[in-house]
Amino acid sequence: MMITKKAIPRRTVLRGIGAGLALPLLDGMVPAFAAIRNSAANPVRRFGVVYVPNGMAMKHWTPEGEGTDFEITRLLDPIAAYRDQMTLVTGLNGVPSNAGVHASAATRFLTGVTPTRTESNLRAGISVDQILAREFAQHTQLGSLELALDSRDVSGSCDVGFSCTYTNTISWRNETTPLLGENNPRAVFEQLFGDSGSTDPAARLARMQKDQSILDSVTEKIGSLQSGLGANDRLRVNEYLEAVRDIERRIQMAEAQSDRELPEVDQPAGVPATYAEHAKLMFDLLLLAYQTDLTRVSTFMLAREISGRTYPEIGVPDSHHPTSHHRDDPTLYEKVAKINTFHLTLFSHFLEKARATPDGDGTLLDHMVMLYGAGMSDSNRHDNKGLPLVLVGGGSGQLKPAGHIRYAERTPITNLHLTILDKMGVPVDRMSDSTGKLELLSVG
Repeated sequence: MMITKKAIPRRTVLRGIGAGLALPLLDGMVPAFAAIRNSAANPVRRFGVVYVPNGMAMKHWTPEGEGTDFEITRLLDPIAAYRDQMTLVTGLNGVPSNAGVHASAATRFLTGVTPTRTESNLRAGISVDQILAREFAQHTQLGSLELALDSRDVSGSCDVGFSCTYTNTISWRNETTPLLGENNPRAVFEQLFGDSGSTDPAARLARMQKDQSILDSVTEKIGSLQSGLGANDRLRVNEYLEAVRDIERRIQMAEAQSDRELPEVDQPAGVPATYAEHAKLMFDLLLLAYQTDLTRVSTFMLAREISGRTYPEIGVPDSHHPTSHHRDDPTLYEKVAKINTFHLTLFSHFLEKARATPDGDGTLLDHMVMLYGAGMSDSNRHDNKGLPLVLVGGGSGQLKPAGHIRYAERTPITNLHLTILDKMGVPVDRMSDSTGKLELLSVG
């Protein structure tokens, strides 16, 4: 690196944009902003992904029947109340991988691309959430929001020869730029509202103006350094300036929307003591981000691939990843099923609040599509076939819930991505190994 003494600390630029959190909870929030711009004629469309690692207890996931009368299986029971807005998709495959099975599971989930085996020069593909974020960012302060519950492992429990970044994210801005999820609720709050400590409009506006003056200074100083830099450093600085310009865009958007009514929410203190409290708080922040239209695109990893997290609160003190290699042992299989059920119970917390939150002529759940699933099916076999996937939400009238749909073997998951992009109003012709949209996911 060459900018040494002349360098502008990156922390300085990002200070006002993202760092902290601790939330009272969102029950009873029925604010006037719920109907801001959402109408039957021009509905706001939102998309989110909730990802779970290490596969699934598939015998307890997949129903026998098809169509809207499918039976609710054990794992789906926590979200049974939303079957009228649910489409369970069976039979879709991820691209196969011969190495880095967990890195591949996470990376291909939204990109349809297996990661390049490397410790440093990462390479994958743009993810479906980021295709949407590019389009929706013109309307919101944040193009997308990436959340996680595990801290970012940078060594240790990762696939041999593959950067740990691959197992830490499912979201890719482009083929070389992964977007890591934030696991500190305090930091998420600051990302959404700044570090003024609350959602008070006057405090937020003052912070925005301060951030803008910092950015003006940083941009001017970096610009004066450009001439003496080598090609690689100029590329890095250009990427950095692009990030600065994105922050400036967000500040301008925030100033234009500064008179918008927001719920009164105080900044959270940090990561809660238990996994369930942590997950619920992050889901509440996600709901708030959608509710205030700060973003319309999100990803949320309930744990990272190869996660060794334990779940003593549900009677599973065993490490998740070793347990997922159950070898068809009934005792281990039962523990995997308990973990899977627990994750879906936490997801139901979000769905319940989304259905109870007014939004235009309906609810938030009516105006979103949430994709819940895993990047592998049978964890013991690291299987990429027949991935466990369920869509929940009304999609602003663009997605007609179809119950359980079973697709033919070798249907790629990227066909689902094409369909989602189409329903969200951002159609593309092809994505990775896609062969066409899933026509059975018809418009309502």
